[in-house]
Amino acid sequence: MNLMESWIFFVLLRVVGLDIGTALMFHNMESVTNVMEYEILAKERLPKMIYDYYASGAEDQWTLQENRNAFSKILFRPRILVDVSNIDTTTSVLGYKISMPIMVAPTAMQKMAHPEGECATARATSAAGTIMTLSSWGTSSVEEVASTGPGIRFFQLYVYKDRNVVMQLVKRAERAGFKAIALTVDTPRLGRREADIKNRFVLPPNLSLKNFEGLDLGKIDKTDDSGLASYVAGQVDQSLSWKDVKWLQTITHLPILLKGVLTAEDV
Repeated sequence: MNLMESWIFFVLLRVVGLDIGTALMFHNMESVTNVMEYEILAKERLPKMIYDYYASGAEDQWTLQENRNAFSKILFRPRILVDVSNIDTTTSVLGYKISMPIMVAPTAMQKMAHPEGECATARATSAAGTIMTLSSWGTSSVEEVASTGPGIRFFQLYVYKDRNVVMQLVKRAERAGFKAIALTVDTPRLGRREADIKNRFVLPPNLSLKNFEGLDLGKIDKTDDSGLASYVAGQVDQSLSWKDVKWLQTITHLPILLKGVLTAEDV
């Protein structure tokens, strides 16, 4: 299993946290005995700007720490004297059977970590028998991910100010065999990611947001602070509301999931 195929587990369990100061430094995949150790490998191997983009949160990273704390409070209550010689972890999501109650959330710009990027993640999730959600801001396109072979895939969507861009993305996802649209609803404005500001984050020149090639929206250029923040402010529609969910229903036959619902009132 190469580093990129293991990356999905690093992303999934990032919220667990790790005391890097006391951890061992690993130099090959055979040394890894705990899934959290992938974070050490990532910090050791990735350029600082790229590692910080993947690993950091916004502002003082309070929410990131709260996520870690909440995850650490999830406890198992084992029941004893139960036959566990045959265990079935399968479940279903939107009627699709998956091997375990774990899906891969959308993670942008994966080719910054490995040349195979989202395509490696697609192969890994398919082999694991679960669902991959491809980010709109992938460095591999919906068509490239679909070409990796069979698998259950959802497409994460940001609503751009230009609705024609949104329509094109949705139709391409449909044609590529994606099974649902995961609409991000909690990011009308990008959080103030201070690490990205300090690093003057920019997408490496050999990469692009592949789903936007030909639309003049595929590059994140260098600015005086964070190139990503400037890109989002210029392109993503801050007026997103419930009426846009209704509009999205009119342009696709796919199920629509709302990604980022945070309160019972919104549910």
